[in-house]
Amino acid sequence: MAQADLTPPLPPLLRWLLMLLPFALWGTAMAAMKPLLEGVDPLLVASLRLLPAALVLLLVARLLGRSLRVDPGDIPSLLAFAFVDATLFQALLARGLVQTGAGLGSVLIDSQPLLVALLARALFGEAINPLGWLGLLVGLLGIVCLGLPPELLRQWWLQGPAVQGLHPWSHGEAWMLGAAAAMAVGTVLCRYATRRSDPVAITAWHMLLGGVPLLLAVALGPLLAPGASAAAVLDALRPAWSTLDWALMAYASLFGSALAYGLFFSFASRGDLTGFTALTFLTPVFALLCGFLLLEERLAPLQWLGAALALVSVLLINRRGQLWQPAVAGASGGADGGARAGGPVAPEGGVASGAAHETEAG
Repeated sequence: MAQADLTPPLPPLLRWLLMLLPFALWGTAMAAMKPLLEGVDPLLVASLRLLPAALVLLLVARLLGRSLRVDPGDIPSLLAFAFVDATLFQALLARGLVQTGAGLGSVLIDSQPLLVALLARALFGEAINPLGWLGLLVGLLGIVCLGLPPELLRQWWLQGPAVQGLHPWSHGEAWMLGAAAAMAVGTVLCRYATRRSDPVAITAWHMLLGGVPLLLAVALGPLLAPGASAAAVLDALRPAWSTLDWALMAYASLFGSALAYGLFFSFASRGDLTGFTALTFLTPVFALLCGFLLLEERLAPLQWLGAALALVSVLLINRRGQLWQPAVAGASGGADGGARAGGPVAPEGGVASGAAHETEAG
């Protein structure tokens, strides 16, 4: 029996703001993490993003009176969720960010709604009407424009001159797409892990369980090296960061993980999974803005086109019910066909039905 949610419903506007908050935090967290990866093991940054966030979220859940107990029936799903969404996703994300700008990396990560939509249709029977499929295709085209070098696209599509020494996805993009796939699978696993357990507690436990292997992997490297010593392990676990660097790490962990993931998986554990995760396409807006203002990153015109296509795809996917309903109603003479067409995340219902009570992480 699924756990009851006793939190009173929130006003629609506040609910929408809480639903959008994780994506804004994720975009800014990408920009905060980028400078921390210079000369530091990416796995260490990934573990420091997860472990403090997990402890804070466990404390917050306890203060809110939520149960930290995991139902025995949810434990296998929790372990899979922790490995895929925490260990694997954060490792791929940090590794890819080493060779990818925060803005471009965020857009590639946020291709995951395309995979979530397909998984939600197969596993949960969520409808994707023709406009939804169009939105998925537009989003995929946007990802191609963002990830492939313009010279390679000209050679493929316009039969331009052969490009020597240029490989698609050669600058961290493949790592980012792998991270997107891991997050998509993790988002679906979240529903299985929260069938009988509290979503906020599950989010915290999955970050804790997923962060420990990353930290152990960082310590294992010096131990396996010739002349291993305790000092070498401590040096690997203690980056030479400035006060500002530690502040950026704290922001990425407490706001980009604890707050954002808490909110995200609370909403993702119920309602229209396809429509809600399509909001992920808004993350690049914040990431590109931060990359532009703080890191002086620039995107090529083709990449700006890709970002625009990603935003259009979000509109089509998230509003597919309203946009398609009139056509269906006109053809069938009733509104019942529109209801079957698959709806967006409405402020009044579904996804947030009381789930916006988090302290979320992004």
